[in-house]
Amino acid sequence: MVRELSCKKLQDNVILSLTNWSLFPQYGNSCSTACAVIGGSGFLGRHLVEKLLDRGYSVSVFDIRQSYELPGVAFHLGDLCDKQALLPAMKDVSLVFHCASPAPASDDRGLFERVNIQGTRIVIQACIEAGVQACDKEKGLLTVAIRPHGIFGPRDPQLVPILVDAARRGKMKFIIGDGTNLVDFTFVENVVHGHILAAERLRPDSPICGKPYHITNDEPVKFWDFMSDVLVGLGYAAPRYHLPYALVYGLALLLWLLALILRPLVSFKPTFSPMRVALAGTHHYYNCERAKQDLGYKPVVGLKDGIARTVQSYPHLRQGA
Repeated sequence: MVRELSCKKLQDNVILSLTNWSLFPQYGNSCSTACAVIGGSGFLGRHLVEKLLDRGYSVSVFDIRQSYELPGVAFHLGDLCDKQALLPAMKDVSLVFHCASPAPASDDRGLFERVNIQGTRIVIQACIEAGVQACDKEKGLLTVAIRPHGIFGPRDPQLVPILVDAARRGKMKFIIGDGTNLVDFTFVENVVHGHILAAERLRPDSPICGKPYHITNDEPVKFWDFMSDVLVGLGYAAPRYHLPYALVYGLALLLWLLALILRPLVSFKPTFSPMRVALAGTHHYYNCERAKQDLGYKPVVGLKDGIARTVQSYPHLRQGA
């Protein structure tokens, strides 16, 4: 989800294509800035918190749960849609990173709408009410949107564990489609790097104000090659047998409709939804040239190295472990 916000006026237009965006003040490269990370207990959020601490920032976290402890980090627990719960986390804060979102694999449209749309609006309201020092008298609340895609890395609770679970149940033998579809997978440290670059460049006269930026590894890879590299790295066999994309998508659509019709009588959730089939069998990669030009962005970890570091971080998921 991305919220399109101009420098002059807050806009409530929502484009459902992004998961993360950030609010930034005019502070240059100062590392004494107090900041809040909303969704800081999550996969991306925790990596962001750790990097901010390394760079000398003062950090507080707001999330629905606390999943870890770090010296000097204050945790505030509550519902993102509860403005009164948010306000204490934003006290004396100059910088807010909003990276809370439901799990990417979730099919709950209502949850996405509540968190990514309604929740983001409430975050903006809370920032203004708490006096977050991210405002310019003439241009209002300064914002920039970060659009990562296919985030992976150590401590990822979704992609690798789900992939391994499917392999252990014998469900990773098949390739959907011809296997040539290109996808962007982005190592988590590169996403964090993009957020911080944006934070250090946003000021009232900055050309990045109010704009969205794609952040990727800038190395589109065949979807099934990436999956195979992770599986083989953990000791599992790579998928080998091809299934026609149209056939699998049609079956997934049929099962989804059947589940919808039978919902009043019986509840079941098909393993493959049309969305998941589309993600596995179609091209989806993005141009991050504007991030390179405006933010000075360049991936700090290459895809091959990122996969190796990710695989090494999951010894408990290896075949036979």
